Amino acid sequence: MPEGHTLHRLARRQQRVFGGQRVHVSSPQGRFADGAAVVDGLVFAKAEAWGKHLIQHYRPPSTTGRAGRRMIHVHLGLYGGFTEAPAPLSAPIGQVRLRIEGDEFGADLRGPTACELFTPADLDDLIHRLGPDPLRKDADPGRAVSAISRSRRPIGALLMDQRVIAGVGNVYRAEVLFRAGIDPYRDARSIDAETFDAIWADLCALMRIGVRRGRIHVMRPADDHGAPSYAADRPRTYVYRRAGEPCRICGTTVRIAELDGRNLYWCPVCQT
Repeated sequence: MPEGHTLHRLARRQQRVFGGQRVHVSSPQGRFADGAAVVDGLVFAKAEAWGKHLIQHYRPPSTTGRAGRRMIHVHLGLYGGFTEAPAPLSAPIGQVRLRIEGDEFGADLRGPTACELFTPADLDDLIHRLGPDPLRKDADPGRAVSAISRSRRPIGALLMDQRVIAGVGNVYRAEVLFRAGIDPYRDARSIDAETFDAIWADLCALMRIGVRRGRIHVMRPADDHGAPSYAADRPRTYVYRRAGEPCRICGTTVRIAELDGRNLYWCPVCQT
C-alpha cells in the first residue's frame, strides 16, 4: 500500500496539471458514473492529502468561494493507482474507475479501495479518525503523544495505526525505529516526550525527502552503500525486507516477525 509521501506527491502533481482548469470527469468502468457526473465540467480547485487519503476539490466555473463545491475522496489501497497521459486521452484500457481530462493532461484511476463523493461532514469525520500527518503543516503531534502515552501496545504497532499517526506505512515504521535505536516491541507508554519528538522529527524529514524524490530514502550518507534491500531498482534500507541479512551497522542478522498482521523487521542489537 502506498505510504503517505506518495499521496502528497500525487496531490501536488494533480494540482499542477489540473489546478484552475475546467475538467471533464467520467467513469469508463461505470462504477463511479453518478459521482463523476456531479463534478464533470467543474473546475479542479485543489488536491490535498490526509495521510493515505487523496481529496480532490471541484468548484463551479462561475464561483471562487465554497458555494457549490464538490469533493472526491480516493483511497488507493493495495492495488489502486493513477496513470497519466497527454490529452486527449485514448480509449480506456482495463477497468478505469475515474478519468480526469484537462487541457493538456489526463489521468485514469484503476483499482482503488475507495473512490466516492465526499461532503464537508465526510471530510471532517475522516480527519477526526486520523492521527496527525507528518507532511501537513497543520499537524498536531501532541495528539499522537497523547495516544501513545495511554496505550499498552508496542510502539511498532502504534506507528502503523493511522488513528495515531497518519501516512506511516511498513517501510517508514521499520526504518524510523531502527534509526532511533528503539525495539519495535517496546511498550509505547515507555516512550517519553523527548524520544517521541525525535521520532516525529525524523518522520517529517524522511517523508519530505520521499515527496521530493518520489521514492523512499532512509539511509544516512555514511551508511548509503552496499546492495539494495530486495531488488536492483529499490533504494537501500536498514532493515525493511532484509530478514536474514546482516545489519548494515553491527552485522547481526536482521529479524522478521508478524505484528498485527504485517511483517516487522528489526535488528535485535541496534534496537534495544
